[in-house]
Amino acid sequence: MKQALPQVKVSELFQQVMKARTRVYRLHPPTPLESHPMPGGWRMLLKREDLSEIHSYKWRGAYNFISARLKEAKKKSLVAASAGNHAQGVALSARRLGVRAHLFMPQSAPRLKVDAVSRLGGDAVEIHQRGDGFDDSAALAREFSRERGLIFVPPYDDLLVMAGQGVLGDEIMTSHERPEVVYLQIGGGGMAAGVAAVLKTYDKNIRVVGVEAEGQASMREAFAQGRPAPLSQVDIFCDGTAVREAGALTYPVLKELLDDLVTVSSAEVAQAMEELWRVARVLSEPSGALGLAAARRDAALLKGRSAGIILSGANVDFRRLGTVARKAGDPLGRESFYQVEIPERKGAMLSFVGTIVTPVGLNISHLMVGQYDQKLAYPVIGFTGPAESFVRLEELLNFAGYKYRNVTGRADLPFRVAPFQPRLFKLPHAAILHFPERPGALAEFLERVADLANISYFNYVNTGEELGRALAVFSFENRSLKEKFLSELRLHGPRFTDLPQDTLSALGLAQGAVRDGFARPGAKKTPRRSAPKGAFDL
Repeated sequence: MKQALPQVKVSELFQQVMKARTRVYRLHPPTPLESHPMPGGWRMLLKREDLSEIHSYKWRGAYNFISARLKEAKKKSLVAASAGNHAQGVALSARRLGVRAHLFMPQSAPRLKVDAVSRLGGDAVEIHQRGDGFDDSAALAREFSRERGLIFVPPYDDLLVMAGQGVLGDEIMTSHERPEVVYLQIGGGGMAAGVAAVLKTYDKNIRVVGVEAEGQASMREAFAQGRPAPLSQVDIFCDGTAVREAGALTYPVLKELLDDLVTVSSAEVAQAMEELWRVARVLSEPSGALGLAAARRDAALLKGRSAGIILSGANVDFRRLGTVARKAGDPLGRESFYQVEIPERKGAMLSFVGTIVTPVGLNISHLMVGQYDQKLAYPVIGFTGPAESFVRLEELLNFAGYKYRNVTGRADLPFRVAPFQPRLFKLPHAAILHFPERPGALAEFLERVADLANISYFNYVNTGEELGRALAVFSFENRSLKEKFLSELRLHGPRFTDLPQDTLSALGLAQGAVRDGFARPGAKKTPRRSAPKGAFDL
């Protein structure tokens, strides 16, 4: 027989939010609610939780919990587990309230967040970096708490934590302009439950939409199962909401109060981050942009209306911005990967780009190809653009007689594998090319050099920077064409950097290893090799 879930009445939660206001404002005043006109004719009311001392809303729940149990906390000390924001909230609260805290963080936690916890907590905090992920750290923290009789500070599944975070909902509803719909990001559901309780108590007609990221939709799983249930695995792009199992307390509240629960893709989140920067000049962490990602999808329905968006945090690791830019891709469309069979001859790639890619208006975001066969090549090409353009792409591929397949999601793609056989390269020149990141730049380059060189190896990805880079090897029919090609690059670009000798050796392209496309004198002649069966089975 299943154990009954604990219940929190919405009225009780609302009353706790009202009590929490006095406590949380001892630490930080209300954050601003900014109004921004948006493309599509709707207005974004942006709640700037990134402007708090820890650049996240998490201090609210932690401070309310510790304040309410302060006498007990000073006697027993605190324990908490977090990959970042919750730990910062507990650290700040413990130092301000004069309480000792043990904070468990994964060994993989970004140095930025570990350093922030140490700075915010000072001598009041002891950091334990243990476990390979949040779940490991949380289990160790709970065990540590039980063994020593210390107080565990939950990140979301606690009435006091939910109430403290719900105060930001009170700030929204008492601001100069009330939204007609509010989008609430959900991890474990603490903030969403607290805020939803306030919104619906003030105005039963306000529309409240819960938002989760694909690959971590634990609340949707709870709705489907009728109770919280663990996900088998969790995507961590939106690390601030990467929770394996929804809260036992938060689930019933959200089940009662949410008007809708939606999921958004990583690409939509990345595009929302880009729009937040463009519209409000704020740099959100991925989970902080979940609300806007859902609102952008509803832009047509929001026309002439206002929508509340909570920028829940801005603790983004600077090194992740390249990944965010790549995931954002083309704001007007999607990204898909195709593997195509083309002849292994000079100008074949240009012909493919000119007759297939350019007419449908797609941009090349990735190109991975290596010469592995004397007659055929099998490039993998990533395209970005409107969804309807991919229908046109396949129509043209079929009409032109190209063999192809859609390989989007294939396991090797993130590792950028491009098999090649260097003994097939003829008079090779290897270099790193520096391309301007604009649509058509790659096609223009291919057109300029089509009569001079053959592409023996090419590995390019659009990074979202002003300049993109490609690792390339070109082959030539004779030395005269090779000199003309190099002269063309020097005069008209793109800028290039020759590969150093140790890299050439690693690629099997060192001087003497290849001569006019054949093995060294005296070496056993290498037979022609076909593409491995299955790898390019079109």
